[in-house]
Amino acid sequence: MRWVSDPKFSRFEIGRRELVLHRDLAAHAATIVQELAALKTRDEAGAGNRQSAFRLSIANGVELFARRARRGGMIASILDDVYLGTNPRPLQELAITVAAMTRGIEVAEPMGAMVEWIGPALYRGFFLTRAVAGMTLWEFLRTDDDATVREHVLRRVRSAIDTMHRGGLYHADLNLHNLLVTTAGERFGAIILDLDKARLYDGPVPESKRRENLRRLLRSARKLDPTGRYLDDAGLSILSLR
Repeated sequence: MRWVSDPKFSRFEIGRRELVLHRDLAAHAATIVQELAALKTRDEAGAGNRQSAFRLSIANGVELFARRARRGGMIASILDDVYLGTNPRPLQELAITVAAMTRGIEVAEPMGAMVEWIGPALYRGFFLTRAVAGMTLWEFLRTDDDATVREHVLRRVRSAIDTMHRGGLYHADLNLHNLLVTTAGERFGAIILDLDKARLYDGPVPESKRRENLRRLLRSARKLDPTGRYLDDAGLSILSLR
C-alpha cells in the first residue's frame, strides 16, 4: 500500500528527508526532524522488542511516540536500520494505519512518518503516533497479578484482535510486544501496534490468515513465557490460543 495525499497530512522535503506530518504538527516540522535525527545517536535503549521506540515532547504539550525502523534477525548485524526500496515502509505503515483507523480498528493515532534517503533506493525511516498511556501486553502480564483484571484485559485484547480481523487488517508479526494495554482512569483498552508489514483486505481477513495470526501470537507467548508463569492455559483460552 502506497502513501497518497491526504487532507489531514502535509508533506515536506528537507534536504534528503521526506516528511509527512499530521496538519496539527506542521508548524513543528523542523523541530520534529531534529528530534528524529537525534534518535540515531541516543545511548539509552528505547521501548519495544527492538528497543527502537521513544517518546517525544513537542511544543504545546503534544506527546508523540516515535519508532525508528530497525531490522531483526541475523541481517540486523549487517544493516541494522538501512532498508532497500522505493516504497518506504514508514510511508506504507502510515497509509495502512490511517486506513485501519477509518475502519474502526483500534490502533494508535497515526501522526506522521519520515524517510531519510542515504542513497539510490536506500533509506532509514521513522514512524510517529500520538502517545498513549499504557504498556505492552507482555509488560502488563508481568506486573499485574489481579486475576479479575487480567481476565478483563485479555478479553479486551481478544476483542481488539477480532475487530482487526473483521476490519480486514492482517498483522504479519502479531506478538505480545505489539499489543498495547491502554489505561484511562480505571478503564482498560487494547490497541494494535507496528503495522509496518501489515496487509489490508477489501473484506474481512480470511479464516486461514486469522489462524496464522493467532499461531504467531502463540509462538510469541511460548517464547517469552515458556513455563506459562504469566500466561497460563486459562489466559491462552481467552485469547483462543488453545
